[in-house]
Amino acid sequence: MELKLIKRNIYKELLDHLDRKEISLITGPRQSGKTTLMNLIKSSLDKKGRHTLFLNLDSEMDKSFFLSQQLLLKKIELEFGNKKGYVFIDEIQRKKDSGIFLKGIYDMSLPHKFIVSGSGSLELKEKVHESLVGRKRIFELGTVSFDEFINFKTNYKYEDNLEKFFNLERETVNIYLIEYLNFGGYPKVILEKDLKEKIFVINDIFHSYLEKDISYLLKVERVDAFADLIKIISIRAGNLTNYSNISSEINISVQTLKNYLSYAEKTYILQRLSPYFKNPSKEIVKSPVYYFYDIGLRNFSINLFGNVIDFGHVFENFVLNIIKEKIKYTGGSIHFWRTIDKAEVDFVIDFGKEIIPVEVKYKKLKLPKIEPSLRSFIEKYSPVKAFIVNLELKTRININNTIIHFVTFNELLYQNLL
Repeated sequence: MELKLIKRNIYKELLDHLDRKEISLITGPRQSGKTTLMNLIKSSLDKKGRHTLFLNLDSEMDKSFFLSQQLLLKKIELEFGNKKGYVFIDEIQRKKDSGIFLKGIYDMSLPHKFIVSGSGSLELKEKVHESLVGRKRIFELGTVSFDEFINFKTNYKYEDNLEKFFNLERETVNIYLIEYLNFGGYPKVILEKDLKEKIFVINDIFHSYLEKDISYLLKVERVDAFADLIKIISIRAGNLTNYSNISSEINISVQTLKNYLSYAEKTYILQRLSPYFKNPSKEIVKSPVYYFYDIGLRNFSINLFGNVIDFGHVFENFVLNIIKEKIKYTGGSIHFWRTIDKAEVDFVIDFGKEIIPVEVKYKKLKLPKIEPSLRSFIEKYSPVKAFIVNLELKTRININNTIIHFVTFNELLYQNLL
């Protein structure tokens, strides 16, 4: 019997941060599990006999305590007296000028620890991050990652030996991969076993996002055009973005289109990659490409949820998400590479002193073949290493002093990229 709780890797990081004075600010997509995570932390503290207070700005009763800083302080004093406590504030984006509000509370040097969550819209609308410079640490909780998904599906039986499980149970892992590539990682979607219920949940998540974040918080009038934009990007994920063509298709101005794309980024729907270039006359330098934070939502927007046939682009998005998670504390950035002559490399990881090209193939490669585009990149930039992510082949070859690593997607989870 499957557990009804999906353990999140970020949980331990948050526990370790509880002793720090900084505000622990949990951000991420709507319905990614922020509230559940906060409740787990609160429960852990309660068991230790610590004083805790949980306030949710979606609750009208709780919202009344945020009419002023004084009211919130009185509520905290009522609950804790003169003792130290842990204050959990959920859905902080509902509070107008929440960044300034929290800054004022923090600067009072209270003995309490604040753990705060909010959707991506808080950064866009209230500029919380800017207001809390030096006063917070951001913990980004995405939808469930593939290793978290596998651990849940196997009832955490191989939690401490997941790498061995990947290597030994390849057929089982491939079955889980197909499920993940179809449905993505929203916790409520994963927890539902019935296809109709999964569709109902993802539909509710998407339309709640449009209504609450896009229409209500961001005051977007053309919600229909915004939804059409998400659909178009779903179809063209990983391809160069032609602003003029897309704006004509959905009948909005180019500037409005760029605004909408920015909103989708800030609310954790889309992620934008800029081109890597050193020679502007021969390489693409302006047009970005877009991918999704959650591939299930991408599939849903084009009616392929649970019914993906061509996994190429979805797998590419999947690998991007793995790379992004692996380099999040390194200072590295992810780009793509295209030339005017249409040579291309899926991803280029830029660590400053070192660059690493990554090609993605949803194929069971048998032989270590190097495509002309990657060979061209290697000849031009002479990277120390490159990766070709595929379904089966594990080997290394050397070209012009560049070591090409052929790795499987599960091996990439444990591969040291630097």
